[in-house]
Amino acid sequence: MRFAMTFGQLNPKYWVEAALEADRLGFESAWLPEHLVLPVQMQGQLVPGQEHPPIPPNTPVFDAPAYLAYLAARTEQIRLGTFVYLLGIRHPFVGARAFATLDVLSGGRAEVGVGAGWLVTEWDAVGLDPSTRGRRLDEAIDVCKRLWTEDVVEHHGEFFDFAPVMFEPKPVQRPHPPIVVGGESERALRRAAERGDGWIGMSHTPQSAAVQVARLRQLEDDYGRADRPVTVTVMGQVTAPADVEQWEEAGVDRLIVVPWRRSSEAIDGLRRFAERFIEH
Repeated sequence: MRFAMTFGQLNPKYWVEAALEADRLGFESAWLPEHLVLPVQMQGQLVPGQEHPPIPPNTPVFDAPAYLAYLAARTEQIRLGTFVYLLGIRHPFVGARAFATLDVLSGGRAEVGVGAGWLVTEWDAVGLDPSTRGRRLDEAIDVCKRLWTEDVVEHHGEFFDFAPVMFEPKPVQRPHPPIVVGGESERALRRAAERGDGWIGMSHTPQSAAVQVARLRQLEDDYGRADRPVTVTVMGQVTAPADVEQWEEAGVDRLIVVPWRRSSEAIDGLRRFAERFIEH
C-alpha cells in the first residue's frame, strides 16, 4: 500500500512545510486540486446524482503544475500529482507543456491526474460548452500522449486541429507520465480503463472502493487490457493495521489520507501516521 497526502484539505500557508515533511517521512505522493477559475454562481455534480455544494469563489487557486514544479525543487522523492487538472478546458499544448516541464524538473515524479470537471459554470465562464467536456478531455489526453511520445505530431479532431508540430523536451518518464483519470461516474471509469494508467476516486470506504474496482476490472476486459490493470487511488481513513488490509483486499493501490482535523495539526498528524503505518 502506498500512502499519499492531499493539499485540498490544508491551508495553503502549510503546503510547503507539509510537502517537505511528507517527503522526509516516506509518503509516496502529494496531490494538488485545481480549477482554472471559480465562478460566483456554481453548478455541477461531482458524484452522479448529487449536486456539489458550492465552494467559496474566493478560495485561493494556484496554477497546479507551476506550484508542483516549485515543490519538486524542494523535495527529493515524493511524487507530485494533480487531483485533478482540467486538461480539456485548455488546449492540449498547454497541458502537455506544463506536465512535461514538471516531469523534467522533478526528475520523473509527475502524476497527471485529469478529469472532465464537475463545475459546469467554469466551462461557461471560458466560453466552452460544458456538455462537450468529456469528449474534449478524451481528445486532449490522446493529443498529449502523442506530443509526449512522437517526433512530429499532426492532428485533425473534433475540438483541436493543427498542422505538423514538434514538441521538446519529452518527459523523463517513458512512455509518458502516468495519466490518472478522476471521477466517480461510469464514463470516468470507462475513460480510466480505456485511456488511463490509473483511476483516482473521492472519499471511499473499502467496501465502496471495491465496487468501483470491480467495475474497472470488467471495463479493462472490455478494452483488452486485463494484463495492464490501472492503478487505483482513493481517499480514505486508516486507524489500525487491519484497515490497511481491508484497503488492499478492496484492490486499492494508493490511499490518500488526511491525518489531521485542523491545518495547524497537519505536520504532527503526518508524523504520527508515518510512525504507525510507514516507518514500520
